[in-house]
Amino acid sequence: MHDEVNDVDRWLAHRFEDDRPRLVAVAYRMLGSTAEAEDAVQEAWFRLAATDSAEIQNLSGWLTTVVGRVCLDQLRSRKAKREQPIPEASADLPAPPAAADPEAAALMADSVGLALLVVLETLDPAERLAFVLHDLFGVPFDQVAKIVDRSPAAARQLASRARRRVRGNPEAPSPELTAQRRVVDAFTSAARDGDFDALVALLDPGITLRIHGSGVNDLIRGASTIAGRAITFSAMAESGHLVRVGGQIGAIGGSVGRPASVMVFTIQDGRITGLDTYTDPDAIRGLELTLLDA
Repeated sequence: MHDEVNDVDRWLAHRFEDDRPRLVAVAYRMLGSTAEAEDAVQEAWFRLAATDSAEIQNLSGWLTTVVGRVCLDQLRSRKAKREQPIPEASADLPAPPAAADPEAAALMADSVGLALLVVLETLDPAERLAFVLHDLFGVPFDQVAKIVDRSPAAARQLASRARRRVRGNPEAPSPELTAQRRVVDAFTSAARDGDFDALVALLDPGITLRIHGSGVNDLIRGASTIAGRAITFSAMAESGHLVRVGGQIGAIGGSVGRPASVMVFTIQDGRITGLDTYTDPDAIRGLELTLLDA
């Protein structure tokens, strides 16, 4: 029995070493640092050693998923701390497989270059992961979606937005979204300052606030009543993180990577006519959030 366990351990170690170059390449393009990439891959080995390998059907896919999640956590932590490491040029790392699509192949040709790493540093962590895994390493969107905890369609949109930025053609905000943001900026500023009159002026008299909690839903009406709850809004205002939720503006409470709450604004004719606050983790995961530039 002891020999059988050793045989399994040796087989796992051999398979892991076979995958290591590709895993390091994935992690490097995610993190832009060879040392951090090696650490991420080593963490995947520790997790593999603590897992029942008999339950893993696709070891390479499992390892890619683990490395992706480790890198995503690292990127989110880095973004929260506003750290921006200087990307390293490393031609020693293996290049991703050739792409059948000529346009994708042109992007891949520069995948080990410093220029691409600099651009990748500007991406939202989930966008960066979706682009690196799918466009550079051919990981299916179904698998990418599980790592970023989104739907396959949302993962595809993340990669698409990242692709536009990599090409130097970021998606410009619509005039309507820009107008909404001005209202939301004024609202968060008033909430932060505790300016009751300014809050009431920004709210439609018939505004409704819907609270979507874990098993609890509530509805509050009226500008004065809702403005009086400014302390609730000020916590989100302090974070300073605005997001796009479909065609609307939202604000998140807590960390960028794992928001504890999301408030979505409905705006008409320069006034806020509706607020939806989400605190249920499942409901938050179902929202397609895109962090807006500061």
